Amino acid sequence: MLWALIVVIVVNGVRAPFERFTRQNAAGGSTPVPTDSQFPISRATSFASQFAAVYLNFEAVRSQERAARLAPYLPEGAEPQFGWDGLGRMSAGAVQPYGTEVVDKDNAVVTLAFQAGSRRQLLSVPVYYDSATNKLVVSGRPGILPAPTPAKLPPVGEGDRDDAAEAELQTSLANFFKAYAASDDASLQQYAAAGVTLEGFDGAFTFVQLKDLVVPIVGGATREVTATVVWGVPSGATPSTGPTSNPGDMSGKLEQAYRLTVVKQGDKWFVKDIRGAKRSVG
Repeated sequence: MLWALIVVIVVNGVRAPFERFTRQNAAGGSTPVPTDSQFPISRATSFASQFAAVYLNFEAVRSQERAARLAPYLPEGAEPQFGWDGLGRMSAGAVQPYGTEVVDKDNAVVTLAFQAGSRRQLLSVPVYYDSATNKLVVSGRPGILPAPTPAKLPPVGEGDRDDAAEAELQTSLANFFKAYAASDDASLQQYAAAGVTLEGFDGAFTFVQLKDLVVPIVGGATREVTATVVWGVPSGATPSTGPTSNPGDMSGKLEQAYRLTVVKQGDKWFVKDIRGAKRSVG
């Protein structure tokens, strides 16, 4: 026992200074990489998004307005148009966050996705954060980049379908979607499962057609089905294309896919839940 105690004391005495020495070398030999939490990512993303909405839109007749709107984002002494020569025209919208690269606790590059005409592109914006004043500023020229192309959607085989259940559900679900479009509470409750309250579109759309209904062959009284519905899009305001324009010309149709949980009680099916469908193309 005495020898074991002596060994423990000796080992601890040697290890302690070694650990202190290692920690000191690690601290003095390199600068610790800052964590994301040290840089205000959310605030910088909001700041860069507002900047991009101004920066990506310009035309010669509104150059002074653009310069005034850019000023709150630029460093002192920056040229008012920040790289634009005052000629040409660009229009962009749908600016959305895409990603943020934190360089250190004061600097980051915020990348935003945007739409310009038929093109989806990216804009990278360098942003500096002054922790002393808690302020942000665009710290350099932005860079426009092409956005990645859409992913390749692999084909999937269609599983076996329950033709009998589809035939049973066809009429009741068509009536359900008709009531769902109108928010007809009395009719909706006829098709809702016990204890379930469903809310509809309140006339924002009209029901046109239940185009497709897929019921997988899975036993049981509760099923998850996929329905493709055609909605009628109501007419909007009179178009400004000329005196002969007709508001009715703006009406149209819109196909949407839904996933429903249906429950069979007795000889009838009832809707328990409705939400967006899973993959429905490819």
